[in-house]
Amino acid sequence: MKVLIVGSGGREHALAWACSRSNLKPSIICVPGNGGTIPIAHNLDKNPEDISQLADFIKRERIDLTIIGPEAPLVSGLADKITGNGQLVFGPSALASRMEGSKAFSKKALHEAGVPTADFQVFTDFQSARSFIESTPSPLVIKASGLAAGKGVIICDTKDLAVAAAEGMLTRDAFGASGRKIVIEECLTGKEISLLALVDGTDYILLPPSRDHKRALDFDRGPNTGGMGAYAPLDDISSEEFSEIAKQVFPPILKWMADSGINYQGCLFAGIMLTPTGPSVLEFNCRFGDPETQAVLPLLNYDILELMLSVAESRLGKVMQSEGFISLLWEQISKVQHSVCVVAVADGYPGSYKKDIPIDGLPDENDDVIPFHAGTAVHDNKLLTSGGRVLAITGLGDTHDDAVKRAYQAIEEVKFESIRYRRDIGRSIT
Repeated sequence: MKVLIVGSGGREHALAWACSRSNLKPSIICVPGNGGTIPIAHNLDKNPEDISQLADFIKRERIDLTIIGPEAPLVSGLADKITGNGQLVFGPSALASRMEGSKAFSKKALHEAGVPTADFQVFTDFQSARSFIESTPSPLVIKASGLAAGKGVIICDTKDLAVAAAEGMLTRDAFGASGRKIVIEECLTGKEISLLALVDGTDYILLPPSRDHKRALDFDRGPNTGGMGAYAPLDDISSEEFSEIAKQVFPPILKWMADSGINYQGCLFAGIMLTPTGPSVLEFNCRFGDPETQAVLPLLNYDILELMLSVAESRLGKVMQSEGFISLLWEQISKVQHSVCVVAVADGYPGSYKKDIPIDGLPDENDDVIPFHAGTAVHDNKLLTSGGRVLAITGLGDTHDDAVKRAYQAIEEVKFESIRYRRDIGRSIT
């Protein structure tokens, strides 16, 4: 079986790692991959956002299943190109990917589906946005409607900050075309959780719940990033509470999509805030989370490649029926174990940073620690940094505290110039 994984980050290394352990024994190609995928896959130096060229390659090489990691090629229609060639893909169509590609679209969908979400307004004109901000109580959240690599959300404690954020997006192209339409919504407070579901258009199954840390610095300070760490599962939410939260989100939004003629096949990721008045969906993503994937996949005791293939073939429900799986019971496909993933970044991230810095002290994979590569490359047999998020070290343990300890013991051995990572990932879960 030939499997192609699109993307170059820690998420894609985790997907390649999980697929390499599959009973299907796949031959794996990564486009373009990273330094960590070299031992388990063939890295191919192609642009994952050149969707026509990539779809032609997938057809020519008769790839059995393509797994699309990042959101950009999904929003651009790579899945449509592949299915148009009669081939299998794990990843939603361009229309379905609007659940992430347009926050304005997804908020409308949430509202019409009756899924709890923050009150919001959509703007393309700065003066209208400014008038709304000045007449609305703070704090507010200003979001670029389009894709912004996880950085297009600004939490504003004052009206002045909110006006500046809206002006930056709408008149100064702070996020380019992605910010020319913005969503302004009430600022919710509470604990956040990440819920990932595999969806085949009709049926779905949930993966272990996780929580990520988005801010760059300890104690949730500093700018938003793509993610500085994650852990799973969540000890502060019971299975019964988790099921009730998921019931309010996935069945109604999947019904709304089906009623709207949207066939969603892939991973649907809901970011949820547990507010004092109940759960509220902050956003949807149309793919696996990063770094949630690096925390969640090592916990699975069921073949994830088998599940992704069943999604692509629209037979997830048949697999679930034969195995006795229930959509909400993530425990059925997970080990009784905990994971904590800590991300090491280049100094300056999420702003500018140096590349091509030698990396030393990378731990070997074992039963307790898995090093996932993100922004790495190999030149002249030397492992070098090639991005802002460089590594994601996942620790595993029978308890949450064990997993925290193992992740930090391992990452403390990693050395590269100006390495930086948060010291509180998973250490404050209340």
